[in-house]
Amino acid sequence: MIEFKELVMPIVSMGGLGIAFGGLLAFASQKFEVKNDPRADEINAVLPAANCGGCGYPGCMNYAIAVVDGEEVNKCTVGGPKVAEQVAAIMGVDAVDAGDRKVARVHCNGGVNAVDEYDYQGILSCRAMNLVSGGPKACKNGCLGCGDCQDVCQFGAIKLENGVAEIIAENCTGCQACVKACPKQIITMIPAGQNTVVDCMNNEIGAHVKRNCTVACIACRRCEKACRFDAIHVINNVAVIDYSKCTDCMECWEVCPTGCITANHELKVVAEVIEENCIGCTICAKNCPTECISGELKQVHKVDQTECIGCRICYEKCPKDAIALIPKASPEKLKETA
Repeated sequence: MIEFKELVMPIVSMGGLGIAFGGLLAFASQKFEVKNDPRADEINAVLPAANCGGCGYPGCMNYAIAVVDGEEVNKCTVGGPKVAEQVAAIMGVDAVDAGDRKVARVHCNGGVNAVDEYDYQGILSCRAMNLVSGGPKACKNGCLGCGDCQDVCQFGAIKLENGVAEIIAENCTGCQACVKACPKQIITMIPAGQNTVVDCMNNEIGAHVKRNCTVACIACRRCEKACRFDAIHVINNVAVIDYSKCTDCMECWEVCPTGCITANHELKVVAEVIEENCIGCTICAKNCPTECISGELKQVHKVDQTECIGCRICYEKCPKDAIALIPKASPEKLKETA
């Protein structure tokens, strides 16, 4: 029979050890405590709580802590400039320019325009479909249309149209969740105001490219020849636009034989001189790539709108706000006027 002493001693010993280790842990927690900077909580409070990862951190609180530790204050793509200013105020630094807003773009118009090689039977997921010989589409660089990108978008910025994912630019926050979700890697970030875009990433070459997809880039280089600003080049058999050089004149779009370059032609503009502001400095004429602006020095200039390509260079260069941009198909001036 177990004696009382034999039963109590282990309990007392274990209890003593527990108290001792508890005391040590309490001492260590106070001695080596890492105090949270209260500014992290303040920053987290002004962040949009999207936890989208667009800033490069797994959650808003993680980003808030990183800012306190020296990270830039303008990395919240969802909050944009307004949140960047609030975070900068909390940190006591000057507001940092949030930069040009960027939105996602699916570089594909395939869908119903692209040929299927086989009838896929399986999980309706782009990632799963891509594991089966790159998917059923004959074009292996095209959208599979199952909507993996749509599923991860928290902002309702993606819809499926004719078998292709399409970004709703006004809803896109630039979080890049869709970029990471696309197994074909055909979603990239482009400037929000960019109108002219190459919606193809097929880098194959040969007649089969167009047979596989009627709206694919065939690397004909007509866009290169039409561009007056060295803003588009065929790289690895597909046209690529340098957005820093592109003026959205749409000249490349007009000559593209397959329609892989897309643009909203309603945004096509031409220049018009505001006579009461013009001082005849000739700066607009000297910078016009089509030489469609004429006029003598110190005389009011005129624009031959039949030759104007709407590149906006004269508008940007005019020192007297004497150039307006008007829709090419309408006499009404755009809101973007001098």
